[in-house]
Amino acid sequence: MPNENGTWIMYGVEWDDPECLHTVDDAIDYINEVGFLPLFKNDIPGFSLEERTVPEYWWSGDPEVDPWEWREIIARRGGIAYGKFFEQKAGFISKEWMPYFANYRRDGYDFDSLWEDGKASARQKKIMDLYLDDLMDEEYYSNELKKKAGFGKEGEKGFDGVIALLQMQMYLCVRDFRQRKNKRGEEYGWPIAVYSTPEHLWGYDHVTSAYKEKADDSAERIAEHLREVYPIANEDQIRNIIGLKPGERKVAKRKK
Repeated sequence: MPNENGTWIMYGVEWDDPECLHTVDDAIDYINEVGFLPLFKNDIPGFSLEERTVPEYWWSGDPEVDPWEWREIIARRGGIAYGKFFEQKAGFISKEWMPYFANYRRDGYDFDSLWEDGKASARQKKIMDLYLDDLMDEEYYSNELKKKAGFGKEGEKGFDGVIALLQMQMYLCVRDFRQRKNKRGEEYGWPIAVYSTPEHLWGYDHVTSAYKEKADDSAERIAEHLREVYPIANEDQIRNIIGLKPGERKVAKRKK
């Protein structure tokens, strides 16, 4: 979805195009078929939900045909992970392929081990500490997570960037989009992201089931699959989808 001269340009297909996805169930079936899919247009032609839907229906507010609404439904159903998984931009990963992304992106590290080896920042730890005490049950609204982890006007900065990085490393995903509730329990405002861990969706054993193989072997599985389903993709484009391991990123010095 590029911005050209201040105007957002959507790419897609006509309703009667054989490649058009007409419903959220069509989208779910397709994501499970290809295994992983960015939300918006990227360097690989055709490799996005945007390019397989009707442009005019985006942001229409009709969940029957609006792919922007579909992303909320998909996250809520819990059969596919949604988050900023591809170059810190939104996309989907199926349950089948999550273990391989998790193994490669985490380099075989659970977050506590990543921290102990000096490969995570203090700001990341403040967020993940909220989940590690009760890994299987915790979900947090984004505003609640920001406050509890000590970010904000008087606290740590860069919350959005840290959250994006934790999603890229497969430690967090978007579990749902929900309205906030006031003191009387009444919902208000626009739906906001609710974050959880992939383990919350599918269990620790499944998410970490590829830890038994080398991280680079998981990366090659992903690459080979992408070559099969999108043979037009070149190696640089495939590498961008696979992403980086923690040790390949620069980690900010920890504050004492």
